[in-house]
Amino acid sequence: MSHEEEVRKLFEESGALTRGHFILRSGLHSGHYFQCALVGQYLEKITRLAELLLPQIVSYKVDTVIAPAMGGLVFGQEVARQLGKRYIFAEKVNDRLELRRGFKIARGERVLVIEDVITRGGRVDEILAIIQAHGGIPVAVGLMVDRSEGKVQFTVPHFALMCMSFPTYPADQLPAELSAIAVTKPGS
Repeated sequence: MSHEEEVRKLFEESGALTRGHFILRSGLHSGHYFQCALVGQYLEKITRLAELLLPQIVSYKVDTVIAPAMGGLVFGQEVARQLGKRYIFAEKVNDRLELRRGFKIARGERVLVIEDVITRGGRVDEILAIIQAHGGIPVAVGLMVDRSEGKVQFTVPHFALMCMSFPTYPADQLPAELSAIAVTKPGS
């Protein structure tokens, strides 16, 4: 079984890949949603996902791992644990990510970003800006799922366990079959 097949299986076993009509954090609509929190319930699955990501990121010199709340919390912590590095997170304040709870990033500190899913990469961009604003050095981004269809690029290399793209639509361009389903905004 390939790594991507194993990752898909872990998501399916935990019910993390769902179907319906969803408004994503990006504002786009989709018939599929990754609710990574559901895979995060099973720490043995998170441990395995981190094990699968580590070969892609282990060569980067990292001092600290950071994740955006809520999506990347559990995965980010496990990646940091397996790397033996410090772990911090940023959380929303007025819908923008900020460092709180006394977390600091030192000038020159090398920081790895971990996130669950990207569609447009907005939260990762916010984290990269936070790192730089504090004088840190972002070194790479690790993801569970990249659903950007290869469109998202960051200022540092990024690696995904699974690239899976489902069509997304602006609200005024929904296909009839999606319009017929009640919409859910699952949150991020």
